[in-house]
Amino acid sequence: MTTSITEALADLAAEFELLGDWEERYRYVIELGRELEPLSDAERSDANKVRGCASQVWLVTEPRDDGTVHFRGDSDAHIVRGLIAILMRLYADRTPDEMLAFDANAAFATLGLSGALSAQRSNGLASMVDRIRRDAAALQLPRP
Repeated sequence: MTTSITEALADLAAEFELLGDWEERYRYVIELGRELEPLSDAERSDANKVRGCASQVWLVTEPRDDGTVHFRGDSDAHIVRGLIAILMRLYADRTPDEMLAFDANAAFATLGLSGALSAQRSNGLASMVDRIRRDAAALQLPRP
């Protein structure tokens, strides 16, 4: 990964800034969701399901040899797929330390998502972040 997590956030914020109102931003979020890596039927398992989301959400965590963690995800709801795509741009292919140091709530405020999503979607987004952080913590290397 050539950009840091904060650079990825700045890039997303710049993209959102180019869009006018939230109707345009919602369309863009849905468009981002169309670019997600596909999951197999087997990966849409109960073990990969994210609890706390109103929609069906699956997240696959793939540790890499270089110490980074790759994530893939999917949902049965278009807007949620877009939110997953945003999370993938921020979190995927980073080290557990980078993921755990990142303030997702501040990022969502920067993007304007905090005030634009329904309470149910915000709770689902928080559940996805919690799952990513839990998986990152489980893969974090012990400190000497």
